[in-house]
Amino acid sequence: MSISVSTAVASHDLLGEGAFWDARRQQLWWVDVPQPARLHCYDPASGVTDTYPMPQMVMSVRARRDGSGLIVATHSGVSSFDFASKQLTHLLDPDPAKPYNRSNDGGTDARGRFWFGTMQNNLQPNGAGMDLLEGAGTLYRLDPDLTLTAHDTGIWISNTVCWSPDNRTMYFCDTASGVISAYDFDLDDGVVSNKRPFAKFDRGVPDGSTVDAEGCLWNARWDGNCVVRFNPRGEVDLVLEVPVAKPTSCAFGGPDLGDLYITTASYGATEAELAAAPESGNVLVCRPGVQGLAAPEFG
Repeated sequence: MSISVSTAVASHDLLGEGAFWDARRQQLWWVDVPQPARLHCYDPASGVTDTYPMPQMVMSVRARRDGSGLIVATHSGVSSFDFASKQLTHLLDPDPAKPYNRSNDGGTDARGRFWFGTMQNNLQPNGAGMDLLEGAGTLYRLDPDLTLTAHDTGIWISNTVCWSPDNRTMYFCDTASGVISAYDFDLDDGVVSNKRPFAKFDRGVPDGSTVDAEGCLWNARWDGNCVVRFNPRGEVDLVLEVPVAKPTSCAFGGPDLGDLYITTASYGATEAELAAAPESGNVLVCRPGVQGLAAPEFG
């Protein structure tokens, strides 16, 4: 089956990340991570994209259930973005003893808790590279009352935070390991257990993911020129070729949740590489023939 992939938004991001479909408002949100960081919002109905400069790096977002704005994983920890003022307000620092740690990928579970991972690195704003500190990151759960709980440690690069349709499995990856992991997930208590390898693929490394209504996980492959669909057993079901080297995250959106949006990066690319892949840094879209799941709101 051939799936046509095109540019939805020519955003020209350095490191586009954190694709999130706001089902209530029918809008796509995503971020451009390095300074000067940006928060983007795309309305497919009007074709309009609003962009908000951010005072620090921003990595992932989810809508707040009270309708006031977004919960945001940031360089300094976790913040709130207010729809009315368009301002970012700092909420907490999960790793105060690790001043160089920053938050990375995140997602909300069906009870409205925000799960996110941290990592320690010096992300150079010009795209020259990253200086990583081995195993400095932690997987956290943030409850609506802002209680913070650590659930896993020793993580290099936190990515892929999503759940199976029955909420019995949580998926997460340490990109540096090359392996997407699965945990048993207790929805009532908000705890994970029985961590195990779920999927591995030989092109690129795993970045952000989403799960469709059939329980399959779609994973963006950094430096792999593709997005891979894994079935619930972790087997490769489909390889979706994309016209860029660094797809970074994906989210289903649109009125029927049948559009797959894919953020991408131009980070670290040479002039020759960008000339060969001019859509690098844009948001891509396709209709893969399956529907996604609406992301729960925080709160």
